[in-house]
Amino acid sequence: MATPAPPITEPDPSALTSSGDQVGPCTVCHRKTRRYGHGGCPLCSYCFADASAKWGRA
Repeated sequence: MATPAPPITEPDPSALTSSGDQVGPCTVCHRKTRRYGHGGCPLCSYCFADASAKWGRA
């Protein structure tokens, strides 16, 4: 069983190592996470894990 995600008020670990201009909200849960480029639509590591599980191996 996967470990539950911490509360949304806590940022994604990637946001803690990024500069302020590279941090933005996750597109699903709005948790602070690292953005990749201007206008990027990032997923935090918790939402990405859920999404990639649905995508499967293909």
